[in-house]
Order: sequence, then structure tokens, then C-alpha cells
Amino acid sequence: MRWQEMEYYAFVHFSLNTYTDQSWGYGNEDINLFNPQKLDCSQWARICKEAGMKGIILTAKHHSGFCLWPSRYTEYSVKNAPWKNGEGDIVREMADACKEYGLKLGIYVSPWDRNHPAYGKPEYITYFRNQIKELLTNYGPVFEIWFDGANGGTGYYGGANENRTIDRTIYYDWKNTYKMIRELQPNIVIWNDGGDRGDLRWVGTEAGYVGETNWSLLNGTGEVEWKMLHFGLEDGDSWVPAEVNTSIRPEWFYHPSEDTKVKTVPQLMETYYSSIGRNGTLLLNFPIMPNGLIHEADEKAALGLATMVRTSFAENLAEKKKASASNVRDERQEFGAANVTDNSSDTYWATDDNITTASLIIDLESPMMFNRFLVQEYIRLGQRVKSFKVEAFMDGTWRELSQGTTIGYKRILRFPGVKATKVRFTITDSKGSPLISNIGIYNAPAFLNAPTIMRSQFGEITITTNDVGPYFYYTLDGSEPTPQSKKYTAPVQSEGKVDVKAIAYDPASGKSSPVAMEKFDVYRKDWKIVGAEDDKAYAILDGNTSTAWHHQGKDKKIPVDLEIDLGSELNLSGFRYHPDQGMWGPGIITHYEFYVSADNKDWKLVDQGEFSNIKNNPLWQIKKFTPLKARFIRLRALKNAEGNDRMGYAEIDVITD
Repeated sequence: MRWQEMEYYAFVHFSLNTYTDQSWGYGNEDINLFNPQKLDCSQWARICKEAGMKGIILTAKHHSGFCLWPSRYTEYSVKNAPWKNGEGDIVREMADACKEYGLKLGIYVSPWDRNHPAYGKPEYITYFRNQIKELLTNYGPVFEIWFDGANGGTGYYGGANENRTIDRTIYYDWKNTYKMIRELQPNIVIWNDGGDRGDLRWVGTEAGYVGETNWSLLNGTGEVEWKMLHFGLEDGDSWVPAEVNTSIRPEWFYHPSEDTKVKTVPQLMETYYSSIGRNGTLLLNFPIMPNGLIHEADEKAALGLATMVRTSFAENLAEKKKASASNVRDERQEFGAANVTDNSSDTYWATDDNITTASLIIDLESPMMFNRFLVQEYIRLGQRVKSFKVEAFMDGTWRELSQGTTIGYKRILRFPGVKATKVRFTITDSKGSPLISNIGIYNAPAFLNAPTIMRSQFGEITITTNDVGPYFYYTLDGSEPTPQSKKYTAPVQSEGKVDVKAIAYDPASGKSSPVAMEKFDVYRKDWKIVGAEDDKAYAILDGNTSTAWHHQGKDKKIPVDLEIDLGSELNLSGFRYHPDQGMWGPGIITHYEFYVSADNKDWKLVDQGEFSNIKNNPLWQIKKFTPLKARFIRLRALKNAEGNDRMGYAEIDVITD
């Protein structure tokens, strides 16, 4: 419970590979590179505290084997680096900073060590445990120890420079390692993705979300499939709750090229709802710069998230309001409905044994606007609820607002704002008599960013935003939309050229977003990718820039051609290319040639050049050329940002006269 109630804490990634601009160190990086001139763990702790976090997990040793503390068991540590003339200890400074700001200290120590000559041999386990002992005995209380699932592979290994493999299920002898850890730190929780079951589980992704259904249970033994990681196991025999880990930037360590790719407040808020709001905790990473500080853009985003969370949940409209229930255990007041609105985590509403469906009504006393519903189970006695729904009493009738599956420690539902006098919470299925500790009703401010407008290959126009709550109003003739324009309720069918404009509108505040605009050219339903045997290729025509296709061409050599049959002859005057925005190997085309043809035989080069700064700004690239008629187009990729032959495409389109 102590860990679950923390809800939100930080990861901090810093090591030698911070100075080599690599994701992982190989184990042979020059120790003299490590010299952070402005290192300030108090800055890290201050930012985390102001961001609303409750602790910090430091990467004391990552895969390279370099240690951020002066370990007596290796020379590959800060004691031989120029920083502070070898007298520094970042783990000590982190522990002191956490104490200064009232934060809990956590430790990440990689089981895989690409520097140590004995890795893969039995004697390495003694070394590994000795380092764990140092970390858990010299720096005060540690709330969590984190063991990465990356184990074995190529590495320096004391100069061997070879590939080493291990059986991660038995090599580390986790049973005895865990025993040692618990003897040293009785209150610690263990995160492990690489062997015996720890106390916490990975959720199967580093993208920042766990399943909407999320049981805090797994079986104590046996293989864990992805579905179990992501959704838990309803009938599991061990309590293994979910920790959602993600970075505030695309990668875990600092890369200057990602200074413009820090997650926005709306993106971070989506992560909040998809982790803490789904019965998980959130472990958000800060990559430390080579100078030893958190970048100001990362700080701004984290503090922006904190402000939005505080604002969204500032006033619980249900607190101290009258509540009534369809059933109360033994009709005793100590289990009554009033316990869900008393703002106490120590009380709860309970039903009689064998009552697994029940409801309660909260009387708001007067019409109130709200768009968020928060509910918590009394998980000290287990997780029970399997499904539920939320309704509002409006205009003399009950109207369903939303529904959910599991609850656990905390579940938050989002829906468009409504004004109502009463709210009904109904448990529609439960493993046993439900125990509900708290209910919160809130009116969160909407993110009124300009909505996203997309059109599919088959002409369906969709309008979305990065929040749940605003309504959309739109026009198809290029005129300015207002709340009196047509309301968007479902995809809109269109053909030919369309000039779409849309706004997001918050009924609670009466405010509108900036206007979003998209001009769609020809209808693409008859387009065919020539020679494509992969059905996934049509992701480049689906209108969604978040989907992508990668192509290597026939001989897997540069240049790489993409040819499309437009279905009929068109008067072409340009083309548009949107690169894949994925983190790993997006294959962004930087240099190109563009050809057209009337018959797929005789081709004419109509444009060539470079997509300037596309790696740092991977958005729509628009190129114009002298108009001419053609039915076939060919985008020839001459070079990509990674220097290989694998090209990535999110969208391809043409411009016509």
C-alpha cells in the first residue's frame, strides 16, 4: 500500500553513454568522458518534488557496467573519472537530495554488465550481489530496486569483445538474491522483468499506458504472456501490481536531437490517465544532460503536467455529499454509502455476502457540470470489481455517461461535460461483495488545442483531439466553424477536394479551440501501390500519420522506389510526403527524386532535392512542380537519416490543379 499510494515517481538515466549519444553503453567507453561540470542532484529532486512526484529511482549502474558510486569491486566507476577528481558519489548526492526534498530513493542496477570480464560465469553473481549490498547498506532506506530485463548479448567483457548469452531464469539465482535484498531492506519492493516474479510487473510497453482492464494479480510461478503483463490475471494467486514506465522524451538517455521532442502536457496528461487512472503507478524518466542537469524543456513539461493534474482534481464535487446505496452490509453504518464521500481511504462501502451487483447514488444537491469520475476500491482486502457503469440524472431521466471494467486502487473515467443533479454508480459484476473506498466527481479543464482532421483512403473524415470531453464543430466549405456549425458525431463521408475546418468546444467553459484546417485533394480510393505484396503498405494511404510502412525495394539497396497507380490520369502539380514518426528506425527519407508517367513505362523526372531538417521536424513535406498529366507516380528515395536502405513512409499524397 505504501508503494501504491506513492502513485507517481521519477526515473533518472545518466551514465557514460550520455557522453557518446548512444542508447546503451558497450562497456568500453572512456571513463575520462565522465565529467558533469554542473551536476546538481538537488535540481533533480526539486523538479521532481514540484512535479508532484514522491520518489526518484536512479540508474546507479546501466548495461555498460559504469557505476555512479565508488564501488570497491570495480575500477569502472566515478572513483576513476575526472569528475571531482575521483572523489564524487552520485548515489550519495542523490540520497541526500531526496532527504532534503522529502522524496524516497530507489535504485536501478542492471544485472547485465557489458564491462565485467566474468559476466556469464558463476563468479559474476558474487560481484553482482556485492554491488547490491553496497547500494542497499550505504545510502539509507530504498523504496524500490529495479532490475532491467535486458540480459546478455555483445559487449566488451574486459576486452573479450564477444557475444555472451545466459539463461535469465536461473543465472542470477534470483531466489537467494531476493532473500538477501529483503534482509537488507525489509520494506523494499522489487521490480524484475528478467526472472523470478518480483513484487511489481512491467506492463509490456514503454509507451506509457496499461490496459483499461488491469488486475493487480499474476500467478506466482509460470510464464507470463504479454496479455498478462498488460491486463493482469483475474484469477492470479499473487499480488503483482502494474508499474507504468516511460520517458519524457523518446529515449531513456539524453540525446541533443530530442530537445524538440519532449512530450507535451496533453501527451503527459494522457499518460497520467492511462497509468494512474488505470490502477497503475507512473514512473516517468528524466534523461540527464552531459552537464549534469535536467533540461529546461523537460522541467517545463513536468511542471505543466503537475499544474494540470492539480487543476483537474482541485474540487471533488462529491465530497461530503449525501449518498445512498441499493445494499449495505448487514445494514451497518460502518459499511454505509456515506463512506465513499468522506475523503478517507480507511473507510468503505460494502455489500452483503454474495451481492455482486449493486449501485449507489450521490446527490449533488444542485445541477453541476462535470466530466471526470474517480473511484477506488479498498484494496487492502483485494481487488474485486469486474465491471461498472456511471450514469447522470438529467432532465428527469438517467443517462449513461461511461462504463469500465476493473477499478483497483484508482480508476478515472473521462467523458464530455454534462450538467446533472445526481450521479449513479452501478457495479454490474464483481468477484465478491464489492468494497468501494472513495468516489470523486470533477470538472476538469479541457485541452482546447486545435483538433486533428484526417481523411482515410476511402474518404471518411475523422476529427479527434488529445483529450476526452470537448465537442467538435466543423464545416466542409472552408467557412469558419462555430458552436452553431454542424456537430461532429461520427466519421463524415466525402469525395474529391474538400476544405475542412473544425474547432473543439468545451461546454463547461464555453470556450473554443483555435481553428484546425485541412485541405484534402483527390479521392484516393482507387490508388494502388505497384508491386506491393504487403497489405500493411496501405498504411501510407490511410490518412493516419501515426501508422507507417517500411520498404527496402527489390534488391534491398539504394535507391528505393515507391510506385503508385492513381487509378486515372490527373493533372499533377506536386506531392506530399509524411515520414514515420516512430522512435525506432523510422527510415526518414532525406534526399529524393520524384517521377511521373502516363503508362508506367516512360517516366519523367519532375522534381528532386532534399527534405531539409526533416529528421528534427518530421512533419508534412510539400513539393511543387510544373503541372502535367500523369497516372503513375514514383518517389525514389536516395538517402535516409539513418544511412541505411530501409525507407519509412507514414503518408503519400499528390497535389492537383
